[in-house]
Amino acid sequence: MTAYSIREDVLEIIQEIKTTDNIQDLEYIRVKSLGKKGLVTQAMKGLKNCSGEEKKQLGQTFNQLKTDILKELEERRKALQAAELEKKLSHEKVDVTLPVQGQNLGAIHPISQTIEEVAAIFGTMGFSVVEGPDIEDNFHNFTALNIPEAHPARQMHDTFYLPPRPGEDSNMVLRTHTSPVQIRTMTKTNPPLRVIIPGRTYRCDYDMTHTPMFHQIEGLVVDTKTNMSHLKGCLIEFCRTFFDMDNLPVRFRPSFFPFTEPSAEVDIGCCFSNGDLKIGEGTDWLEILGCGMVHPNVLKNCGIDSEKHQGFAFGMGVERMAMLKYGIPDLRKFFESDLRWLKHYGFSLFQSPNLARGL
Repeated sequence: MTAYSIREDVLEIIQEIKTTDNIQDLEYIRVKSLGKKGLVTQAMKGLKNCSGEEKKQLGQTFNQLKTDILKELEERRKALQAAELEKKLSHEKVDVTLPVQGQNLGAIHPISQTIEEVAAIFGTMGFSVVEGPDIEDNFHNFTALNIPEAHPARQMHDTFYLPPRPGEDSNMVLRTHTSPVQIRTMTKTNPPLRVIIPGRTYRCDYDMTHTPMFHQIEGLVVDTKTNMSHLKGCLIEFCRTFFDMDNLPVRFRPSFFPFTEPSAEVDIGCCFSNGDLKIGEGTDWLEILGCGMVHPNVLKNCGIDSEKHQGFAFGMGVERMAMLKYGIPDLRKFFESDLRWLKHYGFSLFQSPNLARGL
């Protein structure tokens, strides 16, 4: 077989490549020309019968023809793949202006739903939402909140400590509560203040009622006339609105927190019977959140005149509130990414509350 005849055959192969309209036929052409029994492969095997100079010239010619075929194959393959993708996209495109199909939508997670509900309720009272970093320093997470150096909350068995930042001696922490955002808000914004703070928090604990990462919502009000009666009225109204019970019993028990004075735990009326819990009925009580008047030392640490201003703060666990309202028995299920669980406890996208339209 001469170099001329092979070149003619290769030109026919290249023309066939250019007119091929699918990748399967393209692969067939590759095997026919460059496979073990392909045209060019067989021609190159015949070089062993040629003289030295002829072998050199024919070898260069055959290698060039092989390169030409490979180049055409690659270009045609890219063109066919691009055309196939374009065809697929044109058939699968979605008109986002059309109404959605409800059965194809996902579900709002109970945690997201609860955060939005709480934000919507306090939004009607004039609160705004603020957020802050998950990684904090000791000052914002502990010191500014009047938490002593020897307090158990600072110990390694309760707190996730991180290496210090370059040039600093103090370790960083994964915030153990959203209270550091209160400090950041008070140091950057002059009173009057009325904010709620949702976010993730972290503590070394894991069982049926505790997880290493969980969510909190805290509230802060600072003004010149704020007092304990404002705190009680605000939280009673919140509890009755959240649980949708106008006559929900609410009581305040004395307690202790380093950052508030006086401090209180808030309980709601309930009934425990045969392993069931009913909110608002019976003679039992269930703790749902903590609160108190902001400690003067905290105000001073934030540069606020504690002789002129005072305020109140409160905090609640989002998961706990969701479990109580929606009958979710195990805290760990919130974070196991089980779509069956989410389908059962999740909420419709069209039922999600927000600050604009409320509950």
